Amino acid sequence: MHFRHQTLSSALAMMASLACLSPLQAQTTGAQAPVISQSDAQHLTAAPSKLTLLTLLEAAWSRQPEAQSYTERLRAAESLRAASSAWTADSPAMLLQGKTDRPGSGAGSREVEVGVALPLWLPGQSQRATALSHAQILALQGSMKAQRLQLAGLVREGWWQTQRTQTELALAQTRVANAQQIALDVARRVKAGDLARADQHQAEGAVAQAESAVAEAQGAYEASLHALRGLTGLLDLSPDNLEATSEGDVSTPLPSADALASDAPSVDEHPLFAEAMAQQSMASAQADLAASSRRASPELTVLTTRSRGQTGDPYQQSITVGLRVPFGTGARADARQAEALAAAQEAQAMTLQMRARLQAQAASALARLRSAHTQWQATHRQAQLAQESKNFFDKSFRLGETDLPTRLRIEQEAVQAQKALSRARIDVSAAWSAWWQALGELPKP
Repeated sequence: MHFRHQTLSSALAMMASLACLSPLQAQTTGAQAPVISQSDAQHLTAAPSKLTLLTLLEAAWSRQPEAQSYTERLRAAESLRAASSAWTADSPAMLLQGKTDRPGSGAGSREVEVGVALPLWLPGQSQRATALSHAQILALQGSMKAQRLQLAGLVREGWWQTQRTQTELALAQTRVANAQQIALDVARRVKAGDLARADQHQAEGAVAQAESAVAEAQGAYEASLHALRGLTGLLDLSPDNLEATSEGDVSTPLPSADALASDAPSVDEHPLFAEAMAQQSMASAQADLAASSRRASPELTVLTTRSRGQTGDPYQQSITVGLRVPFGTGARADARQAEALAAAQEAQAMTLQMRARLQAQAASALARLRSAHTQWQATHRQAQLAQESKNFFDKSFRLGETDLPTRLRIEQEAVQAQKALSRARIDVSAAWSAWWQALGELPKP
């Protein structure tokens, strides 16, 4: 009995120290920081003192292969646009040939030709190639914006998942403290002879159950923290710098009923729709270029010839200008044009689908936001009632008017109500992020 009383006294001291800490401090006290190997740390960077959604997005975007290769891809597209503005369709070629009737000897007739072949544009081909290169640049820029928005969605999801698990861990630790307080009261009353030893076992079992919940919440929190670290590459993500900034909360006024028609940005301004439109324009430009490229480029040849008839004859100089015009390639050109037209039609259909999908996503996000706000109002009222009931039954239990099973049940109901309230509050903030994501908005500073 002395050993058990000493254990409960130690638990009471721990509970008192936890009560003086904030939820984040209590969380830090109750759990060790995740361990990072040296090889993983080489690919991670130090996090700023305080993090926001925007800083996380910037960190994650800097690690993306598309962001790292964007400059070179843009330079390649600019080079193609410069090439389409040149006055030749391709690089010139040099021609060099010699002819003699006595190989290996300096006697006899000789002829040497030196010239250049210049590939020429077909009618309208240069303008359409320029239009295609411009469309490729716009498509590349649109793709970068769309990928950045999609990455913002992953960052937002990871952020709010971390916030959920962080809050649930703090609530689980509070539950342990409350269970330990009940166990202390039970031990005191068992010692006084007011309760049976079985009641003490039941109270201590509730403490063990709460400690198990803490371990489970700790695992979920560390898993979400590792996922966010892997996405952003930030090394020292911790409760100290996970500042709970949001893009809207329970106090933010909800969008109006006609927000999708008036307040929200137009679908045409959405990065995903802009990307689809750029892809459609590029496919149309490719189809136009294919229509004007049904044959190979003609070649203008300019040759200078130096020749003599026999040994001792003076050399004669002449200039030859020629034009090489290939015939149409028939079925091959038809296949290329048909393929380009099919790609253009497919891009047009995808653009229409993208518009409908974005409109549906915006409507779904608005419905989710309204539902989350309604659930928060209900859980807020439920948590208030559960806390009042807990206070009533706690007082009656101390006076001996309520048995232990009832007291434990009321405590569990209060914990679950508080957990539901915290989750509902975060769900509202996450729904606001989903709303801005559906509208194509990136996190703000």
